[in-house]
Amino acid sequence: MRSIPQAILERSQSQGEGGVLAPKEFLHLGSRAAVDQAFCRLAKAGQLMRIARGIYVAPVRDKDQARAPSAESLVKSIAAQGKQCISLDGAQAAKSMGLTRAASSKEVYLTTGRSKRLVVGSRTIYFQHAPYWLFSLGATPAGDALRAMAWVGEDQAENSAQKLRRHLAKVDWESLGSVRASLPSWMATALGRAAVLNELR
Repeated sequence: MRSIPQAILERSQSQGEGGVLAPKEFLHLGSRAAVDQAFCRLAKAGQLMRIARGIYVAPVRDKDQARAPSAESLVKSIAAQGKQCISLDGAQAAKSMGLTRAASSKEVYLTTGRSKRLVVGSRTIYFQHAPYWLFSLGATPAGDALRAMAWVGEDQAENSAQKLRRHLAKVDWESLGSVRASLPSWMATALGRAAVLNELR
């Protein structure tokens, strides 16, 4: 019969880069104390990395060196495991849409799950809880535009709506307009005015 550490290592090795593990997944093999102790020993030996309370990941081994998994692989794994929506935060979306030139000093993702902080090697990744309407258009240009506009805020709403109208392809602009009923009133109003101004030109 496999030991608890062996079972944990086999599971970690069967997953791709960024695959996350939690002690509660192994409670069928022993007591919580025994499972926690196994994870702790594997982390001290460098075979696992503890990135948050109750969340571990295997380091990626390139030849003779080990490195932390990429943020992108971790985000995909956490989203799949927790069945939650995760996306780039509004600041990063706003920069990609040309609404700001400022670069955030933090690596932040929005999530429908709980807020948390992951320490992955020398990097810190923040997961910030956000309302479901910010994910209504998914990981699309229209979805990024929605999160960008929310981040820019009400004071710059009309200006940002005009910029997004010029930046987005017609199909993405129409997708953004299709969810106006579920948006804050200031955002819906700004998008409506931008659409009317565009039609008058």
